[in-house]
Amino acid sequence: MDRVLFAVATGLAVFGSVMVYSASAMMALNETQNQTDLIYFYKQFAFMIAGIAAMIALSRVDYRIFQNRTLIYAGLGVTFLLVCLVYFFPAINGAHRWIRFGGFSFQPSELAKITLPLFLAYFFTRNESRIGDLKSTVLPCIAVMALICAPVLFGPDLGTTLVLAAIFGVMYFTAGARMIHLAPVAAVAVLGLIAMLIFAPFRMRRLIAFLDPCDKEHAADAGYQVCQALYAVGSGGILGEGFARGQQKLFYLPYPYSDFIFAVVGEELGLIGTLAVVLAFAVFLWRGARAALNAPDRFGSLLAIGLVTGIIVQALFNISVVISILPAKGIPLPFISYGGSSVVITMIAVGLLLSISRAEETAENGSLTAGTVHRRKARAAAR
Repeated sequence: MDRVLFAVATGLAVFGSVMVYSASAMMALNETQNQTDLIYFYKQFAFMIAGIAAMIALSRVDYRIFQNRTLIYAGLGVTFLLVCLVYFFPAINGAHRWIRFGGFSFQPSELAKITLPLFLAYFFTRNESRIGDLKSTVLPCIAVMALICAPVLFGPDLGTTLVLAAIFGVMYFTAGARMIHLAPVAAVAVLGLIAMLIFAPFRMRRLIAFLDPCDKEHAADAGYQVCQALYAVGSGGILGEGFARGQQKLFYLPYPYSDFIFAVVGEELGLIGTLAVVLAFAVFLWRGARAALNAPDRFGSLLAIGLVTGIIVQALFNISVVISILPAKGIPLPFISYGGSSVVITMIAVGLLLSISRAEETAENGSLTAGTVHRRKARAAAR
């Protein structure tokens, strides 16, 4: 398998478990009345082990078995049912995003980050000769996107919806989309985003607070989380305060072990730590893009592009929110934020990427890879 990709994914997951312990220890003590500070760490560690096991198992499975109509549409159906089922469970912090069983919960929208790329890779491969046809390709894909995204968006979960939209846009463009089709879709998406800001007052407040989150008018309300995150990142300096010595996680920064864990990394490990995390994601992007370019077939290439896009865009969104480049959205940092759904699904995505890279090595020993074929066709056309 691609040992670099495996090492980066595993390293980020292990690092995430350690940072979850640091970010959640005091809250765990408070919730258990000083009995233990490890409850969040134990759960995250179990999720990490399950995710790594799933990643290794999938890396040894030929990804082409998923290029099956029955499996693809069954996965879409299950995902749609689950993202609708969340509305039958009590809202948490004003949002319907989780299915809860006892002390555990599952976020179905995370599953869409796997099933949607699988469907798009299958559909674009099957309709390769009609990729620019509006009726037979574009509209069916948009219909599936709307079916999955609508329940997620009204959860409300704008962050995940934007990630799914990014997956669709990048995969469709890579598959050979016509710009005349992409432009109207992008325009409708922008108009929809504006409408969501206008008709959702809390999003408008976040947008206004984003302009100056630490202003006294916003610092205690819509800009509170971002302002506290900026205090954390700023106080870390270059080398940081030291592991487990951060102050903002002590009931100042809300949920420091989940959506804003990057702020804890910045405070405790400083600029060096945050740059190391960004560099790790850059290496992940490099190896994922390499797997996509050298995949032995079109399905594998498009699937790898979709999976890598989902993980990298989500990481960019999370980091950008923490350092106030984008308005606040509730979206976890892949591999690192607390949450079983996020960690396990992300590791499953990496398992599929490893399977594609393994197939690439096998193809090199037998036949030409898709990347090699494309390059030779390009040279032949140039002549």
